Amino acid sequence: MGRVNTPILTPEQRRELEYGFKCGSSHCFRMRCQSILLKSEGRSSAEVGAITGMCNVSVNSWLKRYKSEGLSGLRTKPGRGRKPIIDIVEDKEAILSAIKANRQRMQTAKAEWEQQSGKNVSSSTFKNFLKSLADDINE
Repeated sequence: MGRVNTPILTPEQRRELEYGFKCGSSHCFRMRCQSILLKSEGRSSAEVGAITGMCNVSVNSWLKRYKSEGLSGLRTKPGRGRKPIIDIVEDKEAILSAIKANRQRMQTAKAEWEQQSGKNVSSSTFKNFLKSLADDINE
């Protein structure tokens, strides 16, 4: 069995991590906060990984990143993941005009927008984008 890398947390750091674990914006961020808290209790990386669903290598890499960057190091950096097909800034007006022209026919509006923009999206992607627009309007 290898040595356990236990971080020493100040009360302020512990409060920040506990708040991040309880109220963090994403599941990934909450699990990363929890892994640091569990490591500070003296648990091994394998134990922490079993609790959080990470492998021990991931636990150690998040601990290393926390030590170097602090709480902000546990957040997912921008630019990760798949880029959206429909850009809210670029495509919002064109989609809204297509919807206004074809209020009761979403497939026709989608086809009209695809012809104008040169992009192809699935019906579910188009619907989800319209839902996000409706959520923005309703807020």
